[in-house]
Formats: sequence, structure tokens, C-alpha cells
Amino acid sequence: MCELFGISSSRPTAAGGCLSRFGRRGGETADNPDGWGMAYRGPGGFVLHKAPGAAAHSARFARLAENVCSDLVIAHVRKANPPTAPVPANTHPFLRECCTRQWVFAHNGKVPELVRPDGCCHPRRTQPLGATDSEHAFYFLLEEIAASFHGTGAALGTSWLRTLAGYSDAIARHGQFNFLMSDGDYLIAYGHDRLHDLQRRDGDLHMTLVASEPLTTDARWQTFRPGELRVYHAGALRGRIRAAPAPRGEATVGND
Repeated sequence: MCELFGISSSRPTAAGGCLSRFGRRGGETADNPDGWGMAYRGPGGFVLHKAPGAAAHSARFARLAENVCSDLVIAHVRKANPPTAPVPANTHPFLRECCTRQWVFAHNGKVPELVRPDGCCHPRRTQPLGATDSEHAFYFLLEEIAASFHGTGAALGTSWLRTLAGYSDAIARHGQFNFLMSDGDYLIAYGHDRLHDLQRRDGDLHMTLVASEPLTTDARWQTFRPGELRVYHAGALRGRIRAAPAPRGEATVGND
């Protein structure tokens, strides 16, 4: 099944070792051969690279892993389940403009309800370019938070984050839904059932790694609680929101 990897750091830094290990999860050490992608923050915004092939056998991915130096990264290796066409439109991460800024999104899991004609959580104003449930979920979530997002940042308890947590929980009730998302400043991670983070400090460098599966033997990797949304900025965990139990198709949220 697809896997996620993200970095939030207090300053631009190289993470070639972790990115290289993650790339091997794309068709060598794990069965995710159907696409790879990497979005990282540069001086002018997000830079996005992706291809519908195996990261483990991609010279392009290997070069990026060794050369990227950034304080915000979202990467993905893909297992197409159910099968969809091996084209860039079905390859993560997805990048879209909303609320005067760029957003990036990558998903692990399967929520077939989202692409059924009579299913839930369809975006109303945006037509997905590909055929994945992941892209449908991304556009749906952006539309839902747009009304309450005013560029005020991701302080814990802001209405758009609470909305995001609630609708993420509602989607997760229809399948498996783990994701990494960014507004170009914060790294937002939602763990339905398969996400971990590792927080590091080295002098003035603060860094958090987020991954579907731990990429190192460090015992400090922490497993997300089911339904937990974590928010990182400049390498530090800024807050957590965990969706409270609710009937199918509904969600409420509460701060932990």
C-alpha cells in the first residue's frame, strides 16, 4: 500500500539518507512500484517532481533525494490499489492553489466511496484531473476549509483546522485515510491507522520526520493515535486535534 514521508525543519537541510531509504520503499523493500512524487518548498514556493514509475529504480528520484535541501518536504510512493492508469494525474503529491496560496497533499489508504457517483465527499466546484480517491479527497477538503481559512496560520484551535480534522474523520469512516498536507508553511499530518513521527534536535536545528513506517531504528518514533491530526511548524509539533466518535458521515472534534 502507498507510503508517505514528510519533513518539517527549522531551516533548510539535506535529508538524503532518509529520502533514499524512503525511495527504496517504492519497489524494492516494499511493494509500492506504481509511482513516486516529491514536493519541497523552495524560494518561490513548492517545487513538485513526480513520475508514474518505481522510485527504487528511478535515477531522477535518487538525484533529488541527494540534492534537495529544504525545510518542508512531502514525498510519496504509490501502490495503485485499485488499479488506475499509470499517469502523472494519478501520481501523488497533488498541488493546487487555494486561498491565495499553494497546497500539497498526499494520501495513503483506500476510500472507494469517494469516486462512486453516489458516494460521499465529492468536490462541488473542482474537477479532479485523475481517477484517484486521493485527489477527490484533497479537493473536497480544500473546498470545505476555504470558507474559514483566511491566511491566519495554523494555530491549534483555529476553525479551519478543526473543520479539516472533522471531515478527515468522516472520510476515514468509509475506508483507510492517512495523509500529509501543507499550505506552504505548516506540515499537517492525519493518521487514521498508519502514521509515525520522529522529532529531532541538534543545536539550533529542530526537525520532525513523519512516515507511514519508521525509516530508522530510532526508538523515539511515535505512533499516531487513531484519528489524530498533528500540526508541525519549523520542525516542532505545534498541536494535536483528535476527532471524537461520531455517527457515520458526521464528525466532531476536540483538542487533546
